[in-house]
Amino acid sequence: MASTYGAAQVLVASNRGPVSYAVGEDGSLNAKRGGGGLVSGLSAIGSDADALWVCSALSDGDREAVRRGVGEDGVRMLDIPADVHADAYNGIANSVLWFVHHMIYQTPLEPVFDAEFRRQWASYETYNRAFAEALAEEAAQGAAVVVQDYHLTLVPGMLRELRPDLRIGHFSHTPWAPPEYFRMLPDDVAGQVLRGMLGADRLGFLTQRWADAFTACAEQFAGGLGGTRIGVHGLGADADFLRKRSHEQDVEERMAALREEIGEGRRTIVRVDRTELSKNIVRGLLAYRRLLETHAEWRERVVHVAFAYPSRQDLAVYREYTAEVRRVAEEINAEFGTPGWTPVVLNLKDDFARSLAAYRLADVALVNPIRDGMNLVAKEVPVVSDAGCALVLSREAGAFEELAEDAITVNPYDITGTATALHEALSMRPEERAERSKRLAAAATALPPAQWFLDQLDALRG
Repeated sequence: MASTYGAAQVLVASNRGPVSYAVGEDGSLNAKRGGGGLVSGLSAIGSDADALWVCSALSDGDREAVRRGVGEDGVRMLDIPADVHADAYNGIANSVLWFVHHMIYQTPLEPVFDAEFRRQWASYETYNRAFAEALAEEAAQGAAVVVQDYHLTLVPGMLRELRPDLRIGHFSHTPWAPPEYFRMLPDDVAGQVLRGMLGADRLGFLTQRWADAFTACAEQFAGGLGGTRIGVHGLGADADFLRKRSHEQDVEERMAALREEIGEGRRTIVRVDRTELSKNIVRGLLAYRRLLETHAEWRERVVHVAFAYPSRQDLAVYREYTAEVRRVAEEINAEFGTPGWTPVVLNLKDDFARSLAAYRLADVALVNPIRDGMNLVAKEVPVVSDAGCALVLSREAGAFEELAEDAITVNPYDITGTATALHEALSMRPEERAERSKRLAAAATALPPAQWFLDQLDALRG
């Protein structure tokens, strides 16, 4: 029997992998490496650790790479049929589980769990099973497997049935819904999700709040945690990478361009987000408008630098949200702008170097999500900001648990309160701002990505 086991001792499973492929005009395949906490974590365990990353082929280039047998050492890409992946990823993961955990349904109209939902749920099961089978095939006897996020909630339970010898972990990068919202899911589906998760030896969450919410759901709907252990790992910002990257030439060039756009001597309120429904960009803009209405002294003296990068534009509700962000920004500029002053500098085109430039220029960082698993922007801006920045932070962000003491806290739904907080942040003395920013940066980098991953691995093996 032992001869059927694979060779990998440490396995990571996630929807998106560390590499993606594009087909060139000449038919050649070009690989592009990704970044982030998991990439740092896997590199930290060393190349001799027999590690394998199992992920999904997301693009035509990825699928072509799988068909040609092209790949990178340590990565196995699964060619799940595109229609099955679309149902599982857009239909269930992003349009149901994401909405439940972020509590963002407009409940008079949604959700509607009908025959189409059931069809898509079957695809979600198929998608999760493909991962479980690949992991079972590749894992060595007693290997450690760390499954990532809401896309793969069924994998631990499926994998446990296939390979009871494995040590299985799952990490949730989102919030977890409290029982009264989680129960919105059909009873059998809610049960499947919980039983899938509880197939793991250990479950990881970004904050105690999300861990407690999962525990409450397990107790109410699944009879408790059983033998599953729960851990909290608050992913931090990668200070070394950010500080180095933010002083490279392309960032310096974008800083010069931004300074020109902002104008001499003006203060900056910076936000950098995906146009994700939970990020609350529209209410942030409305709060800025309220600031200009109630505190006329800031007119022509402050600019709101708002980078809202497109997200999930294949879903109509996200396209509509992006259009609303643009509409409100244009309205504010039309209402308050003068020939020498554009109140909102809005950019919808993703540009990491420009984001870092904005971080460095920030006097105030506005991070006001409706609900967020962590929110790394709240942690990154204080690390990168040149002169130190004041942080206006939603109490519904996971980062609130670690950063609340030195942030100015807001209720994300309260436009008036957020406008008041922006005024307070802009009015803060430079010395206090620098001191707070220093303490925020220390808290934000307490658990860097590589250590975050290794801590989970150690706990799973322990």
